[in-house]
Amino acid sequence: MQVSKPSANSAEPAALALRQFRVVFNAVRTHFRQVEKDTGLGGAQVWAMSLIHKHPGLGVGEIATRMDIHQSTASNLIKVLLKKELITMLKSEHDKRVVELRVTPEGKKALKKMPGPFEGVLPDALRQLDEATLSNLNRDLEKLVLLLAADEDAGSIPLAHL
Repeated sequence: MQVSKPSANSAEPAALALRQFRVVFNAVRTHFRQVEKDTGLGGAQVWAMSLIHKHPGLGVGEIATRMDIHQSTASNLIKVLLKKELITMLKSEHDKRVVELRVTPEGKKALKKMPGPFEGVLPDALRQLDEATLSNLNRDLEKLVLLLAADEDAGSIPLAHL
């Protein structure tokens, strides 16, 4: 016996929203699993490495800012990439207190295995939304976060780490 899928019109608004969250979470999870399968790296590591590849010489703080994550989280991502010899860290010629990150040839090979988007499917999709839609989405999600009494610091944890 085949079970029919409930139509969007027949579902309660809360059930429909829940179903849409499931679709979004599944898309994110599927993407990160594929990234790991293709590269042997986590999604956040690939994103960090892609930023370094695009902007050779970035520092850990700049990685944290561009990924909207805590600096200690960025530092941990960088440590893994250094250990796997996918990036290098050198002191700046101009200021020895500053370190510059660069992708190694092995890191470039790993990136070529990954079709993208390097930052993940959700950030990529969100950037494609118009300003009014994003404004509404942010306002509405803020209400949901309040009702969940969620830890807002979790907002700085990469999705690939959840």
